[in-house]
Amino acid sequence: MKFSHAFTLIELIFVIVVLGILAAIALPKFGQTRELADIAKGRSDIATIRAGIVNERQSRLILGDSNYITASNLDGNVSGKLFGGILTYPMTSSATASNWSGGNGTYKYKVGDSENTFTYTSSNGKFLCTSGTECSKLVD
Repeated sequence: MKFSHAFTLIELIFVIVVLGILAAIALPKFGQTRELADIAKGRSDIATIRAGIVNERQSRLILGDSNYITASNLDGNVSGKLFGGILTYPMTSSATASNWSGGNGTYKYKVGDSENTFTYTSSNGKFLCTSGTECSKLVD
């Protein structure tokens, strides 16, 4: 009796159908994962920016200056970079998803196709989300 070591047509069709079902379930999840990653990165960036603002204020208080850093000094003097006045490693300005753009007190952070606007107020040191569909997810 001769045995064949190949798959039958029915077995191959069954495997293709199962793989198609798994792909139909998994692909939408990947889209959500990207958006959740953008939100997590944004939350981390916002916490870092706010901590940098507070740290800069503490440094000023030690020197006898009770003012927060001005909006124009928040970015420092590094071209194409944001928040160089408060962060050791400034962020690159880019209008793509999960990146910051803007400057001089008004910034935009993109989550997917949604732009969320943040405003820095130098009178009280607040860095707040002022508009955008993902504001509630990005800040507490």
